Amino acid sequence: MNIQQEIAQQLNVNSNQVKAVLELFTDGCTIPFIARYRKEQTGSLDELQIQQIRDSNKRLVDFQQRKEYIISTIRELGKLSDELLKKINATSKITELEDLYRPFKKKKLSRAEIARNNGLLDLAKLLSRQEDRNYWKDAKKFINKNCPDEEACLQGARDIFAQWIADDSDIRKSLRRVFKEKSLFHSKVVGTRKTKEGADRFRDYFEYSEPINRIAAHRFLAIMRGNAEGFLRIKLRPDEEDAIRLLNSRVIRQRNKSTQQTSMVIEDAYQRLMLPSLEKEFLADLKAKADEKSIEVFSKNIRELLMTAPYGEQPLLGIDPGFRTGCKVVALSATGQLLDYFTIFPFLESKQEGDILRLKKLVRKYQAKAIAVGNGTAGKETQNFLKKIDFESSLQVVMVNESGASIYSASAIAREEFPDLDLTYRGSVSIARRLMDPLAELVKIDPKSIGVGQYQHDVNQKQLKGSLSDVVMSCVNAVGVELNTASPQLLSYVSGLGPALAKNIVEYRQENGAFTSRKQLSKVKRLGAKAFEQASGFLRIRNAANPLDSSAVHPERYNLLTKIARDKSCTIKELIEKKALRDTVVWKNYRTKEVGLPTLQDIKEELEKPGRDPRGTFENTNFREDLNSIEDLNTGMVLQGIVTNVTNFGAFVDIGVHQDGLVHVSQLKNGFVRDPLEVVQVNQKVKVLVTEIDIARKRISLSMKDAQ
Repeated sequence: MNIQQEIAQQLNVNSNQVKAVLELFTDGCTIPFIARYRKEQTGSLDELQIQQIRDSNKRLVDFQQRKEYIISTIRELGKLSDELLKKINATSKITELEDLYRPFKKKKLSRAEIARNNGLLDLAKLLSRQEDRNYWKDAKKFINKNCPDEEACLQGARDIFAQWIADDSDIRKSLRRVFKEKSLFHSKVVGTRKTKEGADRFRDYFEYSEPINRIAAHRFLAIMRGNAEGFLRIKLRPDEEDAIRLLNSRVIRQRNKSTQQTSMVIEDAYQRLMLPSLEKEFLADLKAKADEKSIEVFSKNIRELLMTAPYGEQPLLGIDPGFRTGCKVVALSATGQLLDYFTIFPFLESKQEGDILRLKKLVRKYQAKAIAVGNGTAGKETQNFLKKIDFESSLQVVMVNESGASIYSASAIAREEFPDLDLTYRGSVSIARRLMDPLAELVKIDPKSIGVGQYQHDVNQKQLKGSLSDVVMSCVNAVGVELNTASPQLLSYVSGLGPALAKNIVEYRQENGAFTSRKQLSKVKRLGAKAFEQASGFLRIRNAANPLDSSAVHPERYNLLTKIARDKSCTIKELIEKKALRDTVVWKNYRTKEVGLPTLQDIKEELEKPGRDPRGTFENTNFREDLNSIEDLNTGMVLQGIVTNVTNFGAFVDIGVHQDGLVHVSQLKNGFVRDPLEVVQVNQKVKVLVTEIDIARKRISLSMKDAQ
């Protein structure tokens, strides 16, 4: 079975679909482009399936390359037998492959190697035969200056024998099964760190034990963090008697005078050689699985956050609240340009009247439609202050999650755009823009800083970065990007572009004015035919001469629509505007070798709602105005909240008191919940019951199932 067939079998798709996807990748195509514009070739595979094909192919190619390296290395050593080659070619698991290679790996100077150098190989072979003989007498023949007595000789021989057992692939496979089925993962507090600052975070794991096949990703990562910070000691192993019993059954062939020596060898092989390596292997495996689960949760949360419904292109005010240093106010145009800024002190009675007048004047001057207020310190209090002001207009006051805004404020991106603006005002700009268009603003921040994951700083960073990049690119291209207003950061995620071409597009825009057609992209420095093919369908030009330039119809299909319009004796604009006209089109009559029904259906749907935004309609969330801190809460309260983060163990909900509450997975709904993401999503509005309040630890326990 070749790699393409293996992938097809794993993912339950056709091998021709796999072949087509891999060929498109080789041709420089991106996942969003393939999923949207190459459905005929792939059989309408979605982005997730295409991504799985890419990842599976890389994994299998890497495995095959490793296998070829191992075969080549053993062959060069002159030790590649036909039987071993057959075993290597037959294995499909990396652990089994590495077990087969283990005896041939170059090792540092081990006890077994020292014993061989001391001439004890033949004595080790004698021990391994397990004959009924006097081994002390045999050992006398091997005494030398490095092995001055019988015990030293026997010890060296046992070291060699133990290494043989530890390197035996069949024995390791059997012992690995015992580890997999019977191992417990233990954690214990380091006594000297028990009362140190930070230890309380790991109190649940001071004396903890759980089967490795049951431990959840978040518990494993929490324990590993405690271990890394020096608060916890960990170990992973099965019952020792089970392991030794297995090794005895695999190694001891008969009971005689050799049994005592063989038992010593088995004990040493297990404790010194096999237990540490298998413990390390299983910890790495648990870590990989925990990373995968955590990255999956983080990626889903990020997707929901990026796809938050935008307020839209309206003039706004943004406020980064503060008690002592005041609230930083900015006014933005409908396109997000900074118009004005100043500081107010709403919590100083002597300044309130003047601040109210300044705010009302600012709202009137720039015709602001809403005020975005950061939800950090003083956020709720600032919102309450603003709601009491009569702005003489239907002005909305909206709480905005400000996680990561401070990181953006100090970033090179913010400094480049606002070199002379204090970073506190940059934060206000970011808060307002997040309301206007969350996706366009959040792409400027490292996703890890947004605060919607679990242990994202502890997982495999390369894997996390790749996954998040896939998610951001998927969201950006699903929404589409306005070519004439998009930032270089947003443009960089458009299919086929990247940072360099995004920068070139912005420079062209600055030098030549707004783009009037997609064709102009070919004039951008270094933007060639392949980049145009990949990017153009995802770029929009509002009010372009060709109405298709503001839609998701790819330029390669413009001629097709021109033909359809000609056949209907109308213009493309009329085809878009008149439903009755579109309904007379017999779409199947326009099938060609390149254009099938899937593409025609996409074009039909796009003409019905050209350039439609898939993110839905903005809805404001209002919290109870009389609740400002955890001290204001009482158990039994039923409150409206919004989900800010979803983890394996439950969901965090903002209820407007500066401290998110936790709805444990058991409290999400009646009945068993396997995955919290099946019940709730980031930004979802929920009703919750306050069940427990721990002011000292700043913990709020909530229930959704009891709030109904």
